Amino acid sequence: MILRHLPSRFSVLFLALFPLILSSPPSLGGGFDEQLVVQLARSAPNLDPGVLRSAVRASRCAVSTGVEAPERLAVIDFSLPSSEERMWIFDLSEQKLMFRELVAHGKNSGMTTATDFSNVLNSYQSSIGLFRASESYFGKHGYSLRLDGLETGINDRARERAIVIHGADYVDPSWVSAHGRIGRSHGCPAVRQGVIKNVVDNLKGGQLVFKYYPDQKWLQSSRFLNCDEGKILSSAGASEAGSRRVL
Repeated sequence: MILRHLPSRFSVLFLALFPLILSSPPSLGGGFDEQLVVQLARSAPNLDPGVLRSAVRASRCAVSTGVEAPERLAVIDFSLPSSEERMWIFDLSEQKLMFRELVAHGKNSGMTTATDFSNVLNSYQSSIGLFRASESYFGKHGYSLRLDGLETGINDRARERAIVIHGADYVDPSWVSAHGRIGRSHGCPAVRQGVIKNVVDNLKGGQLVFKYYPDQKWLQSSRFLNCDEGKILSSAGASEAGSRRVL
């Protein structure tokens, strides 16, 4: 019925694009889509589905408040011991897992498993919540990636604390064999030297990093885990409409 009212050239174009429209993958730019979680979970069966769902929902909420929609998403589950590969990096457009890696926590967060987290300068503890991966740089640890915490009071001092992703010799399976765990950082999510370039290059420039731990205070108070997207989008729409009226 619709095609009869369209010029022939538009009918041909519509028919050509229709299969692509139907098969377009879900993304964080649209509404929260359980299909995206299901697809990502299939590629990462060792990642707790609840943690993944929280990561996607928090990221979607951040996008609805003005954060640029990411192409990739890193999830770190600090409820797992450091002897396990507890960092996953996903390609959201392809809906697939790119990397699963070992990742360190801060030396004052715990020994094998992290249990204590902080947003305080010189605490040498890891921090949890949602981060934006910003610019890459070469520093004392070599090729590294700065992180900006997006949650006030939880991780927003990450840049001031120099919480970055960098490579470290103590993040290696040989450490697990020798000590039952990998080494610890001063709060940075350090990774293996052999993967640092791929990790940095795939996350820099605005991708999102979600660090999870079942901290009840954070779970109940995080604005990204508990936001009402409908109200946020309605408010944004009203503001935009008001701006148009003024103009």
